[in-house]
Amino acid sequence: MSHVLSNPAYLWYEAAHWLVTPARATTRGMKRFFEDPINPFAGTSYGRTIAAACQLFEGTTRRYNKPAFGLTSTLIDGQQVGVSERVAWERPFGRVIAFDRKLGETKPQPKLLLVAPMSGHFATLLRGTVEAFLPTHQVFITDWADARHVPLSHGRFDLNDYIDYLISMFHSLGPDLHILAVCQASVPVLAAIASMEAGNVPLAPRSMTLIAGPVDTRHSPTEVNRLAETRGIDWFRRHCISKVPQTYPGSRRDVYPGFMQLSSFVAMNIDRHISAHYEMFKHLVDGDGDAAEKHRDFYNEYLAVMDLTAEFYLQTVEQVFLRHALPKGDMIHRGKRVDLSAIRHCAIMVVEGEKDDITGIGQTRAALELTPNLPPHKKAYHLQNGVGHYGVFNGSRFRAQIVPQIAHFILKQSMSSGGIVATTAPPTGRRTSVTPIGHASPQPAAARDRDDSVGEFGRR
Repeated sequence: MSHVLSNPAYLWYEAAHWLVTPARATTRGMKRFFEDPINPFAGTSYGRTIAAACQLFEGTTRRYNKPAFGLTSTLIDGQQVGVSERVAWERPFGRVIAFDRKLGETKPQPKLLLVAPMSGHFATLLRGTVEAFLPTHQVFITDWADARHVPLSHGRFDLNDYIDYLISMFHSLGPDLHILAVCQASVPVLAAIASMEAGNVPLAPRSMTLIAGPVDTRHSPTEVNRLAETRGIDWFRRHCISKVPQTYPGSRRDVYPGFMQLSSFVAMNIDRHISAHYEMFKHLVDGDGDAAEKHRDFYNEYLAVMDLTAEFYLQTVEQVFLRHALPKGDMIHRGKRVDLSAIRHCAIMVVEGEKDDITGIGQTRAALELTPNLPPHKKAYHLQNGVGHYGVFNGSRFRAQIVPQIAHFILKQSMSSGGIVATTAPPTGRRTSVTPIGHASPQPAAARDRDDSVGEFGRR
């Protein structure tokens, strides 16, 4: 990779945040004043309007820390069961969190590792995904580190390191492991498993489910794909890389700042974000606390972003979106070509969304076509109607229609390997069909309900 040139964006961002701090303190004081029961304007339309405006200003100008998963229980066979978190694997740039359920004597359930995307948001964006699988699976998730908090002494972290991390995680979690990769994670997961199968590694996962991943962005290119091709890697190197300021542990590290990624997310659907905030303003003025709380919960998650190392970001842009290295057979990992034809045992399920304008239809499905030596009965494809990028791994349709299909696919692979006894019945009721490399069956009319998306995610 060519020399990285940093721009001063991070310093300007820090300066802007510092300059607005007095205004934020003033608006917090005004909000408390107009909400104070002693104030005669409190509870009036005028008072609620001022308080709502202050809350919106404070909420859109403050920084959001990494959220907690906050999953303390789950429902299994009608019984509330406690859930606790522990770190099952850890290195400087990431760790694996295990969600342990306080179960008594029970038959074993499939081990499922959710590989969260390293694309600007924290792994807690998949909180709903974790929650959906907890009743039927032993769930783990990758928790990637914010690069601005990793000291330079820990070295670099690029796409090769990401793949190495995954292979180490798979080894650590042991046999009969199943993988669910969301969005960006699909490419390194495919590469890691191909490398393991090429080396006849016995701890290669039993199955991988790839959700809305940019395996081959030449299929149905989206605005995101076209932007990358138009700009070229040198533009990203000059305009998107900045050094972490002195106030953070990762000082002087070259990164792609999370605030830049967030800005691009917001710009894609700015009208939806404006409408969402206007609706929240009206809810606050009208005293509709429940609706306003849902808005706050969403944006508390959405506005919390992390920095990516410059080398990982630039290598991903170049290899995935510009050179299409994996589908062309040109991807190199530690001096060896990543050969997807080496995948002969790990089953693959692909899930795509009909309205996904981040990862176009066919981009993830390409994984099924690029693995010719994997038997057809180990491949499955599901196209979910009516959902965008976010709805394909979260929301009501994900829980009701996609999760049962993935759970059944995983259970089928577990049973065929002899690694587990069936404890979950195949999905029944309202559903869409999962087909082998063919076309997804048409959706029943009842399935075409509203996607649980908010703001910009409504289209994603």
